[in-house]
Amino acid sequence: MLYKELGKYYDLIYSWKDYKKEAIHIKKLISKYKKSKGNELLDVACGTGHHLKFFKDNFSCTGIDINMGMLKVAKKNVNNVVFKQANMISFNFNKKFDVILCLFSSIGYVKTYSNLRRTIKNFARHLKKGGIVIIEPWFGKPEFKAGMPWMTTYDSKNIKIARLNVSKVKNNISILDMHYLIAEKNKDVKHFVDRHELGLFDVNKFLKVMKEAGFQAKFLKNGLMKDRGIYIGIKSD
Repeated sequence: MLYKELGKYYDLIYSWKDYKKEAIHIKKLISKYKKSKGNELLDVACGTGHHLKFFKDNFSCTGIDINMGMLKVAKKNVNNVVFKQANMISFNFNKKFDVILCLFSSIGYVKTYSNLRRTIKNFARHLKKGGIVIIEPWFGKPEFKAGMPWMTTYDSKNIKIARLNVSKVKNNISILDMHYLIAEKNKDVKHFVDRHELGLFDVNKFLKVMKEAGFQAKFLKNGLMKDRGIYIGIKSD
């Protein structure tokens, strides 16, 4: 629900996130590992577009997301970027890119290893030889703490938001039932529950999937957020 009808609240919930700092880190990885000569960049699951703000001056950027609500916000946030609605598992463009990004643990939403294989193969199909894919994962099963309570808040004069959940695990899927309370000036308080289900992928299995898709792949523990790391893949053919 947050990603669709209530996309306007997304940027408030994540106002703590330092997109500029993360983009600087990613640019360093691109400079170090990318072998192709072009500057075509695809941001998969781009959300409201804030990472793209810091890439559009150096790259020709395209952003895709499955949810139109998020893309509507992204188009207001960022200009000079092409935005398209598409599913990361099955998108099919008649072009190849030099850089594909999939950040903020969005890859977890494919849930299963079968979908992960399809997604990574799809990334490979859309990359030039020597192009780079950078994937920020969700947690693995050992790192994900079931039963823990979590809270995120946003506080301004005219709007207050509280988001709470208790983490759950079923097989290899993490389940997050996010309970939101939103209080806006001159409006009734809203309450809704937004379920998120993300796959808990093992690092070695993830790397194997990348290598099978034709990537020289590695996992770096020093990622953008604590305990998540980052995957780097260079297309070898």
